[in-house]
Amino acid sequence: MSKAAATRLTILQKAFELVYANGYQATSIDDILIKTAVTKGAFFYHFKNKDDMGLAMIQEVMHPAMYAAMVLPLTKAENPVQEIYKMMKGLLVENPHLIPKYGCPAINLIEEMSPLNSTFNKALSKLATQWQEAIELTIKNGKATGKIRKDVNATQTAFFIMSGYGGIRNLGKLYGKDSYTVYLKELKRYLASLQ
Repeated sequence: MSKAAATRLTILQKAFELVYANGYQATSIDDILIKTAVTKGAFFYHFKNKDDMGLAMIQEVMHPAMYAAMVLPLTKAENPVQEIYKMMKGLLVENPHLIPKYGCPAINLIEEMSPLNSTFNKALSKLATQWQEAIELTIKNGKATGKIRKDVNATQTAFFIMSGYGGIRNLGKLYGKDSYTVYLKELKRYLASLQ
């Protein structure tokens, strides 16, 4: 990796840490410069402005990590109930990068930036849509193999699972990681009802 590419990646990773902990609007370019120890000139060499950097952060840092944690585990799911539960448990209690008091970085950005910036909305929609489609495909495949009831609506199920994740991530900001265990027990019961 070239020095310029390494600098760009450092800016994006450190910006992600700041945005995750403090929010996008509360994080300034100066905050990022302090955290990364790069010059303002180096920042503007790589990004036109803060929003340009924010979009790159979504596409180059958040998207690959979220794809690996939320979509990839479902692409080869042979048992939808087990694989969806395992994926969700991995997100909530096994992922060391997702901190309960900060919630979910994508959901935080959706709440903060989607209403204000259509370009952010589009980039964040890509993340959500890929996850939705992975859940739907897992449910449809389960229906085809007889592991999910034929009357289960894949789209409704995907939205229900996704909204449950968003809700418990937000409640986790208040109640901590213990609330995830309560949610996972109920999720397991819900998923079993799909069989």
